[in-house]
Amino acid sequence: MDSLTLFCTGALLAGGLYWFVCILGPAERKGKRAVDLSGGSISAEKVQDNYDKYWSFFRRPKEIETAEKVPDFVDTFYNLVTDIYEWGWGQSFHFSPSVPGKSHRDATRLHEEMAVDLIDVKPGDRILDVGCGVGGPMRAIAAHSRANVVGITINEYQVKRARLHNKKAGLDSLCEVVCGNFLEMPFPENSFDGAYSIEATCHAPKLEEVYAEIFRVLKPGSLYVSYEWVTTDKYKGDDAEHVEVIQGIERGDALPGLRSYVDIAETARKVGFEVVKERDLAKPPAEPWWTRLKMGRIAYWRNHILVTVLAAIGVAPKGTVDVHEMLFNTADYLTRGGESGIFTPMHMILCRKPETPKSS
Repeated sequence: MDSLTLFCTGALLAGGLYWFVCILGPAERKGKRAVDLSGGSISAEKVQDNYDKYWSFFRRPKEIETAEKVPDFVDTFYNLVTDIYEWGWGQSFHFSPSVPGKSHRDATRLHEEMAVDLIDVKPGDRILDVGCGVGGPMRAIAAHSRANVVGITINEYQVKRARLHNKKAGLDSLCEVVCGNFLEMPFPENSFDGAYSIEATCHAPKLEEVYAEIFRVLKPGSLYVSYEWVTTDKYKGDDAEHVEVIQGIERGDALPGLRSYVDIAETARKVGFEVVKERDLAKPPAEPWWTRLKMGRIAYWRNHILVTVLAAIGVAPKGTVDVHEMLFNTADYLTRGGESGIFTPMHMILCRKPETPKSS
C-alpha cells in the first residue's frame, strides 16, 4: 500500500509537472511552449549580454532618437521578448478594449477586424501591415477581409514565426511577410490599396518619417488607419508620478519617446494625408483595456517561477528571467497609465491619401 501510494503520488507529480511546463502557458493556439523560450535570433549564450545592451540604450538616450540606431534598438528588444510575448500573451502583440461576454482572444480579433473595416478594402486588394510582429493581426484581417496582406517587421525571427503561423493557419496564400525597416520600406510608390498599423509606429523615432513612407507606398485615394500609443490630455509633464509612469512604459517597450495625442493628426497632415477620423478607442463606453494585465498577475508569478527554474537548469537562456521581470514591471506601468487615464495604446487615426497631389 505504501509503495502504491508513493507510485501514485510520483505519477501525479510528474503529470502535473508535464502539464505545467509543456501545456499550461502557451497563449491562444499554443504556438510556443515554455521549454522552447529563446532569444529569437540571438544565440542562447548571448541573451544576457543583449539584455544588458538593450538597457545601455537608455544610458545614451540620444542614440535612440536617430533613424540609424532605431533598427538595432528595436530588433534587440524583439529578439528578447518575442517568445515570452507569444507564450504568455498570444500572437497579437497589442491591447484591445475588454468586451463583456467575450474572451480576450475574441476582443482582440474584433479590434483587429475593425481596423480593416475602417480602410474599406475588398477581397483581393493588396494591403500593408506596418510592423506586423508574428502576424496575429495579419491573419485575423486576411481571414476577415480576404485581402492580400503584406506585413513588414524589422525582426528576422518574427518573420520566421509569422510565416510558420501563416502556414499552420492555412493563410499563407493571403499573407506575405517581409523583413525590413518601416522607415525605408522596400516597396514601390503607389503599390498598396490600403494600410494599417496596430501599436507599431510608436517605435519610430520620428512619426513623420514612417507616415511619409506609408503615404509614399499607398495608391491615391487609399485609406490608412493607425492605433497609436500616446499620452492623453490628462498627462502633466510637471507631475513626477506621471513622468515616472510614462518613462517606465518607454523603457520597457523600446520606445524612443511617447508622443502626445495632439501630435498625431498634425503629423499626418504634414506628410500629405487628409484626416478622416480621429478618436481614442479606449474612452468610455469602451471597457478598460488594462483589465487583462491586472488579471494576469497570478499567471505572471506562475510563469516567473517556471522561467526561473528553466533558466537554472539550462533549458531557457541566461537572461530570460531578467527579460520576464522587465515585462512584468512594464505591465505595472501600463496599468497605472491606463487607470490614471494619462496613457492610451489605441488612439485611432484614419487618413486618406488624396486622389491628386496637393499644389504647393
